[in-house]
Amino acid sequence: MSDHVILTAEDHRDLRIRTERSSELGDAVMTCITVPSEFRRVQTHYPILFQLDQTRDSFTALAMFGFEPGENLFLTDAGWDARYRPLAIDSQPFLVGRGDGDVRQVHIDMASPRIGAGEGVRVFDDTGRPTPYLERIADQLRALDTDYVASADFFAALRRYELLEPLTMDVTLDDGSKNRLVGYHVIDEDRLVALDGVAVADLHASGHMMPIFMALASLGNIGDLVARKNRRVARG
Repeated sequence: MSDHVILTAEDHRDLRIRTERSSELGDAVMTCITVPSEFRRVQTHYPILFQLDQTRDSFTALAMFGFEPGENLFLTDAGWDARYRPLAIDSQPFLVGRGDGDVRQVHIDMASPRIGAGEGVRVFDDTGRPTPYLERIADQLRALDTDYVASADFFAALRRYELLEPLTMDVTLDDGSKNRLVGYHVIDEDRLVALDGVAVADLHASGHMMPIFMALASLGNIGDLVARKNRRVARG
């Protein structure tokens, strides 16, 4: 159970965060949220999928790490096997909170296993000033929050031009076992190619065309995920 509190130098002067990557520290997740502004970096390693929140009738972009809940095929004994980690997972256990007047604040989940008991990277120095580590985290949270809010325009454009289609994918592994991906959407490449000049110009002028192309390109990483899964199954 999470325990989100405002991060302050007074309350957290001696706080340390474990920054290594492992299942025990909360990295065993199938997906995490990503935002269009980081699609170029995310697509280097991870498939980008879209998921509809039926309650809010809104889409979220996700970076995919595995084929089933709790599976992260990028985790190895040596840590995280990729050069880039999406902002939403790299900034944990910190998150953006809201104060009076909707002022953004840095919060921390005190229930996170990353909270170090005398080990890890310090958040504040001996004078109570943020360490370079915390400054980097604050920059990440600022970018994630700003770009998550801005992504509403991106998803509105995808819906306006009907560029999202449901994904159902059956993955057969070398040992004959199967994994099925359902409940996600991807960019409809046929509809994208068929757009008229006015629609293309609108997407380009709004800055949406590049993240659309990056999301499409990212699907080539599904083959890499399958290979990672096969290697893990083979090792037992």
